[in-house]
Amino acid sequence: MNFNSILIGSEDPKRLADYYTKLFGKPTMDDGAYYGWQLGGGFLTIGPHDQVHGKNREPGRMIWNIETPNVAAEFAKLKAAGATVVKEPYDPAESSGMLPLVMPSPPKPTVACGL
Repeated sequence: MNFNSILIGSEDPKRLADYYTKLFGKPTMDDGAYYGWQLGGGFLTIGPHDQVHGKNREPGRMIWNIETPNVAAEFAKLKAAGATVVKEPYDPAESSGMLPLVMPSPPKPTVACGL
């Protein structure tokens, strides 16, 4: 088994695509309704969903784990794009063992990072 992608459904996929474009650059797939980005070995897709309405009332239900060699630069990029910072970058070895987290819920995703 190989997990290779995730689709995030939205009543306004263009708004989400605009936000994620600030983070990940121009989508590698864009047909006007669905937008997608290749992130390492996985693929993120944003598209319409008729049963999804309004803001996610439980954004902690989906937690992304994204690796980067430059945490400080990526953290600055997320913050500049409008992320709500829950915790500044930290060294997990010096904390309670928490791993780096980014919980996007555009347009104000919650961000906690580890170095």
